[in-house]
Amino acid sequence: MREISKPRKLMAMQITPEAKRKIQLFLFAAIALAAVRSGYILYQRHSENIEQAKKQLAPPLNPDYYVTPKKLHPYDLKSSRQLTQQPVWVREGYRHTFYPYDASRHHADFSHEAGQLLPIEKLQIKDVVTDLSPGSPDQRQLMAVFEKDGRNYAFPIGSVRAGNYQIYSDDMLYIQDPHELYKHWPAEVWEAIEKHEVKLGMNELQADFAIGMGMPQRADDPAVKTVNYPNGGNPLTITYRNGKASEITPGPRS
Repeated sequence: MREISKPRKLMAMQITPEAKRKIQLFLFAAIALAAVRSGYILYQRHSENIEQAKKQLAPPLNPDYYVTPKKLHPYDLKSSRQLTQQPVWVREGYRHTFYPYDASRHHADFSHEAGQLLPIEKLQIKDVVTDLSPGSPDQRQLMAVFEKDGRNYAFPIGSVRAGNYQIYSDDMLYIQDPHELYKHWPAEVWEAIEKHEVKLGMNELQADFAIGMGMPQRADDPAVKTVNYPNGGNPLTITYRNGKASEITPGPRS
C-alpha cells in the first residue's frame, strides 16, 4: 500500500468544528470556574480581614450587661410581702426617705423624716402595710417596715387607690446580694464601694453603688457624660469618658 503523504496526514488530523466547539466550551467553563474560585477566595480573605479589624477596634462587651437581677413583680399587698422572705439591698442610695413607724398604731410619721436609705444598704423587711397618704385621703401608701438601731422605720414602695396598686419595689430594691450579682468586679472596686468612695476608672453603676444616685448633665458628646451626685450632703461631680470615671471634683451644693 502506498504511504499517505505528510500533507494528507495533517488534513486527516484536523479538528472538526463540533469538536472545536466542545473544546472551547470546556475551556470557557474551566476559566469561569477558576474565576469564581478566585473570587470566592478573595471574598473570604476580605471578610476575615474585616472581622479581624472589628475585633481589634471593638471593645469587649461589658459583663455587667449579662447580669439580670431577679424581680418579685408584686401586684397587691399580699404579694408585696414577699419582700419579708429574704434580705434586700437598696439600689440607689440617697434617693428614698424613710420615716419613724409606730407599730402599735400601724402608722408612719410622715411629718418627720428619719433619714435616707444608703447606697447598697442591706435591710430585713419586717412587714409591708398600708398607711394613709398625706394630703390624699382617697389614696394609701404601701410602706415597707424595717428595724434600724432598735427602732422601727418605714418607707413607701407604692400606693393604692380604689383597689388599683402601683408598686415600684422592684426598681428600688435588690432581692439578691449585689456582691454575688457583680462578683466579676475587682476586689479593689468592692473595697471602695464598701467605704462609699468612688475611684477613677470606675463605671457609672459602680459609682452609684458607692455614693448613690446621680443626676446627669446635658451633653452633646455621647462619649462624655457628666453626673452630679448629692452623696448625702457631700456632693461630687464625675465626668465619664467612654463609660469610665476620668475626673472627680466637688459638686455643686443645693
